[in-house]
Amino acid sequence: MEFEAVIGLEIHVQMDTKTKMFCSCPVEFGSEPNTNVCPVCLGLPGSLPVINKKAIEYAIRASLALNCEVHEESIFARKNYFYPDLPKGYQISQYEKPLATNGWLEIDLPDGGKKKIRIRRLHVEEDAGKNIHEGNLSFVDLNRAGTPLMEIVTEPDIRTPEEARLFLETLRNVMRYAGVSKADMEKGQLRCDINVSVRPKGSDKLGTRVEIKNVNSFRFVQKALEYEIDRQIKTITEGGQIVQETRTFDPQTGKTYTMRTKEEAEDYRYFPDPDLLPLKVRREWIEEIKSSMPEMPWERFERFVKELSLGEYEAKILVNHKDLGDFFEEALKYEKEPKAIANWLLNDLLGHLREKQISIEESPVSPKALAELVKLIKEGTISTKIGKEVLKEMVETGKSASQVVEEKGLKQISDEGELRRIVEEILSQFPNEVERFKNGEEKLMGFFVGQVMRATKGKANPKLVNKIIREVVS
Repeated sequence: MEFEAVIGLEIHVQMDTKTKMFCSCPVEFGSEPNTNVCPVCLGLPGSLPVINKKAIEYAIRASLALNCEVHEESIFARKNYFYPDLPKGYQISQYEKPLATNGWLEIDLPDGGKKKIRIRRLHVEEDAGKNIHEGNLSFVDLNRAGTPLMEIVTEPDIRTPEEARLFLETLRNVMRYAGVSKADMEKGQLRCDINVSVRPKGSDKLGTRVEIKNVNSFRFVQKALEYEIDRQIKTITEGGQIVQETRTFDPQTGKTYTMRTKEEAEDYRYFPDPDLLPLKVRREWIEEIKSSMPEMPWERFERFVKELSLGEYEAKILVNHKDLGDFFEEALKYEKEPKAIANWLLNDLLGHLREKQISIEESPVSPKALAELVKLIKEGTISTKIGKEVLKEMVETGKSASQVVEEKGLKQISDEGELRRIVEEILSQFPNEVERFKNGEEKLMGFFVGQVMRATKGKANPKLVNKIIREVVS
């Protein structure tokens, strides 16, 4: 019997606000433990929450980017459970009436097709703190407690581990373009819970669902699903039953393990938070946010291909990595050569940065500096080959292209009289080859140009050399 997986994702996205969801404590990654706290986020008696308007704005912006319907009224509820990093003993979330529902996000499939993944809901909540385990000791850091979160819940439309990974990568990009979150998984700004079951292929009946909690990288999401799907299929084919439970993924072993039996919504005893009135959002405000939405990835892709004439492959890389696309567009402000800048950025500069294991944000070569390099090549000041040497030196030293060219004497030789003298001298050394070239052996042109480039240490203008060789030989 052939099986298929049914996968839904619950993604927590930390919003990029300066302060927490219900208090004015700063949101800062890497601060000393338990320094960004106050009576509200510590849950001390008598403290009262106040809604962060910027967080609601960001959540609306994210909802619109995900094609959701934003509701004018939503309700904050208390989700009751005990955990050491949850100081109040409950989490303020949204349950029956979330901020937004009924959205979708389209992903690009490996075969070139596209697939729409429906989004059931987007609701706003606060984050818990963080437990830190060291040997036999456990510590609690409450700096993260109260940080604004969006929980984005998909419909069970995903069928493969690869689709799950692609959805998360696409979602992260959309959050970054919308300007609501950096969505950095390493910093806990994007976390994912996975719901997965299997069923006979062609069946419309759902199998028993298993949840895998807090998977913290795209690769691990794919690996966890691959293992769990195989485990469930093996259990069923051997006559066993799948138990509804919560499991955890261990990257070391590549396996999932039981954590606890699965809770139902009733276990959390949701009820409206008595300290917070229903959240009322004016339709005018929603429309105002909609009109100020930034350019989305698919819009940037279309512009790069249609207006800048980039190839789809190059455009996709630049769009899927927003920081690269931003670097590219900044460079274009100084030199309007989109194809050349994209080529030097993707094929050369990125290679040097990978060797040094630094990101594009940390690049010692600025967008303006890369644009200057492209300009020097376009104007014939240096050749493409010399340009590669220049770029390497720019990465090493942080100097501009013109500085490197000047200091190393790399300026291209474009003096026709000087090049003619060099060409005539070289051709005189190869009379047999010259005769063969006259008789139609065109491939010898490359040989002659190579000899000239060697004699000039790569500084001769290759186009001019070609022209002079033909003139001298004829």
